[in-house]
Amino acid sequence: MENWFSPELIALIKELEQPGAYIALLLIAVAFPIAWGIPRLLRGPNPRHGSIIFGGKIFDGVLFPAIWLGLVWLARIFCMHLHLPLAVFRLAVPILLSLLVIRLTVRVMRVAFPKSNLVRAVEKTVSWLAWAGVVLWITGVLPSVVDALDDVTWKMGSGKMSLATLLEGALVAGFALMITLWISAAIETKLLKGAIGQQLSWRKAAANVLRSVLVFVGLLVALSAVGIDLTALSVLGGAIGVGLGFGLQKLASNYVSGFVILAERALRIGDTVKVDGFEGRITDITTRYTVLRALNGRESIVPNELLITQRVESATLADPRLALSTVVQVGYASDLDKLIPQILEVIPSIKRVIADPAPSVQLSAFASDGLELTISFWIADPENGTGGVKSEVNLALLRLFNANGIEIPFPQRVVRVLPVEGGPEAEGVVPGVNLASNPSPDAPSAAELSAPTPAGPGQRDVLDELGAAPKSANVNSTDSSSKVASSNDATPDGEPGS
Repeated sequence: MENWFSPELIALIKELEQPGAYIALLLIAVAFPIAWGIPRLLRGPNPRHGSIIFGGKIFDGVLFPAIWLGLVWLARIFCMHLHLPLAVFRLAVPILLSLLVIRLTVRVMRVAFPKSNLVRAVEKTVSWLAWAGVVLWITGVLPSVVDALDDVTWKMGSGKMSLATLLEGALVAGFALMITLWISAAIETKLLKGAIGQQLSWRKAAANVLRSVLVFVGLLVALSAVGIDLTALSVLGGAIGVGLGFGLQKLASNYVSGFVILAERALRIGDTVKVDGFEGRITDITTRYTVLRALNGRESIVPNELLITQRVESATLADPRLALSTVVQVGYASDLDKLIPQILEVIPSIKRVIADPAPSVQLSAFASDGLELTISFWIADPENGTGGVKSEVNLALLRLFNANGIEIPFPQRVVRVLPVEGGPEAEGVVPGVNLASNPSPDAPSAAELSAPTPAGPGQRDVLDELGAAPKSANVNSTDSSSKVASSNDATPDGEPGS
């Protein structure tokens, strides 16, 4: 067994076999409910799902492992004064420290980038690295791994760089990045809390600028802490500048456009706009893109450069109120002087219709079927859609018409049978139809068919030839809803064409 494991691991196992190790286990177990109870008292009975410190269930917050780690460290100091074995703490402290790092990374990444698909991958990567470090530390292999990485060096500017230094710099930079994102997320939450309209856009812009500055400063501090000469990054800065000028110009343009949009306040969170054929409400403005959400639930991610270079139709830029209209026809016999005031009395009673500007009714056209009325009204919440309020207006008009006996005209077809000059007398014979045999009780008589029918308002006589059968009658068809014109085409010898 001594040949298989490192001396540090063998010594750890021997210390765990001593009776005093159970006292350390008891102290760690007692610290667990205390570490859970303190955040519970500070948080209160209601969960805070977006909180980094408390988390949704206390166990997934940062405060719980931090307090537990602090209590375990105090217990370690207590055991040192009593000269008790510390092997249990050599196991517990790295595990709790890894748990704290994982919880900090997970909570900060979820709050800072709630809609990013890379957050889950970063969480898994940090978890695997943290637990791998714990295993290497417990087994005593970590110092040997660090020494091996420190032997791999290369020259960078006036100094030397090793893999161990690079790994240390990555860890310090990651920790600094988590802290800066945590601070920026907390400040952004405070800034955006209770902000509406123009204040929301300004505070969003300030939060984005503050986050960028904090991340940049945090990376510089992390690189300086590791011992990297920042002057050696001048070449890298020049390369980044060239990349922004060529390959990354679109990305840079989107970022600059994002700050311009937030600074100008031409587009604000909550506005209803139409961009590139997509209409929706602005739900978020980031430094690179803007999110539009349509009423049907679909979302569109629009690059900020598109909002700067193309035309954008805004329904709520100067005034959130939106004008809507619906068209209806009534019969020519309707009394408009009495009907229009009734309509103007019914429309304002609908819930979403506002009183200022007041609804209006116009006689827009003399249609072929009836009088065409256009009812216009305004709403103050276009983000809730227009289909529902239009339906309510139409239903209110229908109930009003039914209550007052107002007729809504519809297309009708009238057939007239006329005798042909020089042909046989009208005998009730229509080509292709024998009315004399087996007459139906409800069928019209030949006299009724041959009698001219007075044309109503808007009706037109259309003469249609039914065929080259015995020329006893022609049929005149009138359709008030369609524009159809037919005539008798004559053959060269004067006979009707078939």
